Amino acid sequence: MKYLPYIVRHLRKTWIRTLSTIAAMALCIFLISVLQTALKAFYGGLENASTERLVTRHRVSLVNNLPVAYGPRIAAIPGIKRVAKFNWFGGMRGSGSSGHADFQNFFPNFAVEAEPYLTMYPEYTLTPEEKRAFMQDMRGAIIGPALAEKFGWKIGSTFQLESIIPPYRIGKPFEFVVRAIYTVDPKRYPNHQRDIMLFHWNYLYESTGQRSGVGTFNVQILNPNQAAAVAKAIDGTFENSDVQTKTETEAQFIGSFLAMAGDIALILNSIGLAVAFTVLLVTANTMSMAIRERRMEIAVLKTLGYSSGLVLALILGEAIVIGALGGGLGVLMARGAVANLGGIPMLSQLPPLALSPSLAAAMFGFGAFIGLVSGLAPAVGAYRANITSMLRQV
Repeated sequence: MKYLPYIVRHLRKTWIRTLSTIAAMALCIFLISVLQTALKAFYGGLENASTERLVTRHRVSLVNNLPVAYGPRIAAIPGIKRVAKFNWFGGMRGSGSSGHADFQNFFPNFAVEAEPYLTMYPEYTLTPEEKRAFMQDMRGAIIGPALAEKFGWKIGSTFQLESIIPPYRIGKPFEFVVRAIYTVDPKRYPNHQRDIMLFHWNYLYESTGQRSGVGTFNVQILNPNQAAAVAKAIDGTFENSDVQTKTETEAQFIGSFLAMAGDIALILNSIGLAVAFTVLLVTANTMSMAIRERRMEIAVLKTLGYSSGLVLALILGEAIVIGALGGGLGVLMARGAVANLGGIPMLSQLPPLALSPSLAAAMFGFGAFIGLVSGLAPAVGAYRANITSMLRQV
């Protein structure tokens, strides 16, 4: 701290170069922070996946539904606690008088077998009154708090959705009544989405003339250690059927679903590493220029008795200060940007986005680390140089 004013005065002397270097560092930290936050949210469902839940789907594709009759046969397999029907509805709100689907305001909506589903998914917390009202109304819907805030819905509000999936199109929209607004424990389920809508599977099945089928059977098992054996037993039951099944743990199912989008982690991490390497080179070049311009100054410092180690520390201190300032600015920029990413339609379906304190601290430290590494070579060069040779080069 004794020499910090000296470092600051020198940085102010070349303020244009200093500010441009800090800006480049901040941009690097900003981009990496935003990419890592989006990546964590994208794979957030894997963190919430329960070890006691399995998902049974059509062996060929999620596009194909399973027969309703499979439900009782799955429930009869030893080791299974309960089974719930589950269908992706794909409902969209109409946009004005044109009736066209409103993709800007799309939100996830699912038809579920209410009683077993809500029991095996404690993520959705309802009051007893809300649950009772929902169970008694075939048109009832459970919505997340984000939907209530976005559309101004409250208990008793009505709205209409029309599915984009052909088997679920009945010539008119489905009408729903808000009977419950679920809450989520942020400590137990920090990544659970708050913009999901659930409604009765029977409503979908009866409205489509019993031709909807079942998208997946969500299965709760008695012993998580027997998940592989139970999954094998389920698939073995339908091995010789016309419609074969594929049963996975919840984490495997979510992972396979996310894999359809490609290796997002590899892409985003590659972008972050490329940006970090580029900024490292830029910062290293900046520090090298600063040292070349200060040969006389460094030679005078050594002449006055400043040790080579102290000169090395001063140069590394400048690099670390630049990195820390860039890291801090980048974290602040990322915090503001992440808070507004939810407004982007493509990202609005992800869990709530927020720059975590641990990531912010890591990115701040990473900025300081880049500064340290970029200043290491110039600092070592100044450490090794003797007074005579530096004066000759002036």
